[in-house]
Amino acid sequence: MCLRRWQWTHTFLASITHFVRRLLILIPIRSPAKMPSRLQEYQVIGRHLPSDANPTPKLYRMRIFAPNDVVAKSRFWYFLAKLRKIKKANGEIVSLNKINEKHPLKVKNFGIWIRYDSRSGTHNMYKEYREMSRCEAVQALYQDMASRHRARFRTIHILKVIEVEKTDDIRRPYIKQLTSKNLKFPLPHRAPPTSKKVVFAATRPNTFY
Repeated sequence: MCLRRWQWTHTFLASITHFVRRLLILIPIRSPAKMPSRLQEYQVIGRHLPSDANPTPKLYRMRIFAPNDVVAKSRFWYFLAKLRKIKKANGEIVSLNKINEKHPLKVKNFGIWIRYDSRSGTHNMYKEYREMSRCEAVQALYQDMASRHRARFRTIHILKVIEVEKTDDIRRPYIKQLTSKNLKFPLPHRAPPTSKKVVFAATRPNTFY
């Protein structure tokens, strides 16, 4: 009797194990969330739909930073509904253009005015970044706000982005220190060039000075 009960229990557990294995095979494994692609700058122009009362409605132009044109249109309608009470159902997109950097190989200083919502309220802020383009400066802004203030992408509203051309106009000391003419950086780790490498050596290489 005990042997039969043990055999029945063993068979039951084996069938459950087989069922769980088959279930795990059938369940699709979700890939981890991907990092958002790099931001692009778009110029979006829209307006209210023409009507008999207003056959030529006013045009509204915005410069939106978004990963693609779909998100750019969504952000445009979000701000237009907040500022001018025009919904997507009652409006239309006249044009959407991607804005490219004129000098992408030149290092520039950028000043950015933002307004973001924290867990305690709404705050205005001005920050400066040293990047190659406006899009890279805004990308650095989102990463900085996420690390320092735990601010999400949807809670940050960019008000204005300008290029600070004069050194005297730079406000933040962490950017002003990078504009010094005698700027130097230490080189603690120096890897030997390939031409200096040998197969056999009597001493270990030292790359730290």
